[in-house]
Amino acid sequence: MKNKQKIINNLSVLIFSTLLFLTSCSANISSDSRLTPSPVFMDLTQNPGSTKVTENFTQTLATKTFESKSKTEITISTPTAKLILISNEWMELPAVPTSISQKTLEIYSFGREKRNNPYSFSVVGDCESSPSWFLGDFDKNQNHYDLGQYKYLETVINAFQGSFSRKSLAVGNGYNSASILSPFWSDPEFCEPGETPLDCEIRNHHPSFVFILLGTNDIYNIETFEINMRTIISTLIDEGIVPIVATKADNLEGNNKINEIISTLSYEYDIPLWNFWQAVQPLSNHGLQDDHAHLTWANNDFSNPASMDKAWPWRNLTALQILDLLLESVQ
Repeated sequence: MKNKQKIINNLSVLIFSTLLFLTSCSANISSDSRLTPSPVFMDLTQNPGSTKVTENFTQTLATKTFESKSKTEITISTPTAKLILISNEWMELPAVPTSISQKTLEIYSFGREKRNNPYSFSVVGDCESSPSWFLGDFDKNQNHYDLGQYKYLETVINAFQGSFSRKSLAVGNGYNSASILSPFWSDPEFCEPGETPLDCEIRNHHPSFVFILLGTNDIYNIETFEINMRTIISTLIDEGIVPIVATKADNLEGNNKINEIISTLSYEYDIPLWNFWQAVQPLSNHGLQDDHAHLTWANNDFSNPASMDKAWPWRNLTALQILDLLLESVQ
């Protein structure tokens, strides 16, 4: 009986994974111009409706100054403690952090010693993390985007030219946290035998920052998600690369457990949390299509209220704001 149930469970996971693989980048893109909602401009460094976040978490993110240390003095890939946020406390955190921790700056400084490119970032995730969806427009001319009231972001766009349109070797259809760590999924054209997609991307691109956009395809493997994420984060930190962990907009698992894990890991490792879940809460249907998985789409026109009621412009805008904060903090 137990074996039969195990077979059924495995088949369920296989079917679900296959469906995610087939549909993960085939979302319906709507350009319905009839929608004219009120402007949804927000100050994403604050969450007006939130209650007080614990002092410890706030203090963790508070400092921006540091003294450079040598490589032998920095034990940066070890979390400070096994810390757990109060249930749902992550929901109160701003979409974009207000400051960068000293630990993050030490990671960056270590990466400069290793000759990582200070004006380069990479992405880890599924196909919706590819430049066709995520940030690719910002390597094109301004006919492809309108910054609106966020003109200050032109500086960070100019600084990271070349990274926006580059297809990461750690991004692929249906990728989850296990795929990133499996040589089976590496591109043999660019990757060495036995090399994982993550290690391959690091070796080829030498970024200073990496967006980790995982979770949606891990909902049936939550028990291994945290283990895999720790490996990914530690690998990046050991290479002097700042991991930027992001919460997801959906709640396909039903209890927000994945976002809770992501937020707790950012706390433990003292690395930037991009709380994208927070950014989409004011949007229609919380920025999700009817399948409750795919993000609602619009052009990157940050001046257009109709566009700013869709999730994709906010995804790209808040990602730019994170990069801008990091660039300002490390200079």
